[in-house]
Order: sequence, then structure tokens, then C-alpha cells
Amino acid sequence: MKLIREEIEEVKVLVEGKGSKKSLYIEGVFLQGNIKNRNGRMYPMETLRKEVGRYIKENVSSGRALGELGHPDGPTVNLDRVSHKIVSLKESGSNFIGKAKILSTPMGKIAEALLGDGVKLGVSSRGIGSISRQEGVNVVGEDFMLATAADIVADPSAPDAFVEGIMEGKEWVWEGGILREKLAQDLKAEIEAASRQRRLEERKIELFDQFISNL
Repeated sequence: MKLIREEIEEVKVLVEGKGSKKSLYIEGVFLQGNIKNRNGRMYPMETLRKEVGRYIKENVSSGRALGELGHPDGPTVNLDRVSHKIVSLKESGSNFIGKAKILSTPMGKIAEALLGDGVKLGVSSRGIGSISRQEGVNVVGEDFMLATAADIVADPSAPDAFVEGIMEGKEWVWEGGILREKLAQDLKAEIEAASRQRRLEERKIELFDQFISNL
């Protein structure tokens, strides 16, 4: 499965509460279905609806729907870079409107300062899944899984080649319930095969030595 990222260029900034209970939120379109996006990909609405339902049940409802500040290079959430918590995702036409609370983490404080100084920020969804070519469109498969519905990014309009080359050039596989990079898995398999071959050669030498000693 490939790492898949999609960028939305702008979100609204909301302030809720007063005084010490004041909280900062971002809100906007986090995911889009049934349209070919600028990366040439299309998410069937049914695929998105199913995965968003799982994500809400397993992550949003339990307070574990977290996102990072910046462009992570893998499909897992790094707690030391978490900046916000996604508190809602609602279907609206072919979009999913999301709302996220800026946290008091170090990265959250950076995001808050940037927003407070008027910096235009966007969001980027992140997940893994297969892609098939259908009538000139790269269609995301039913195995799509969200890592997060939104990371906060300052350059959502980054060239597609950069996103494709840096973020999406790796294959990821499930192994024992853990996502692992395919390159690392292949290297591990090669090392294990070489180790088995070495042990086989060593065993051959041992057997030959035993044969010679018994002559």
C-alpha cells in the first residue's frame, strides 16, 4: 500500500470560549470524494464514507484523532509533533467538513502563533491504500485507511512532484498489526535469507569435518 496525501489550501480559524477557557479551532473541508483532485486521484464517496465512519468511531469519538504540524514522511502519528485534535468530521455533499482543536503542545503553540500572526495555513489528509488506473484517473481502493484526517501545513500548494517524490515514493505493509516500510521488510528478508544460507554452508563444513575425522 502507498502513502497517500491530499492538501486543502485553506481553513477557517475559530475562537470559542472566553478568558482562560478560550480555545482555538480550525474548520473546513478536510476530505473530498467523487472528484478528480489536482494529484490526479479520485476517492469514491463510498470508500471515503466507510473509512471516515471507522475513523470517527475508533479515533474521533475516543479523543485519539490527532494531527501533526508539517509534512510527516510516514503513515503513523508522531506524538512529539502533534499540534491538534480532530473533534468532528461531518459529511456535506461530496465533502467531509472537519473541525480540529489546537492543543497546548509545543507544536500546537507554534500553530497558534502562526495563526495569530495571520499566516495562511491549510490541512493535509494522510493515509495508506492501493491505487488503480481507471479511465485516466487514479482511483483510491477500498483498502484506504486514514492515519489522520488533517495535518496542518503551511505549503499545501507544494508542487505535485515534490509530494509524490518525497512523501509517496514508499510502499508500506502490515506486519503483526504494525505498519512497516516495504523497503525495510525486503531488506530484513534478504538478511534472514543470507543468514540461513550462511548457517547451511557452516553446517556443510561441520558435516564434512566429521566425515574426515571418522575415516
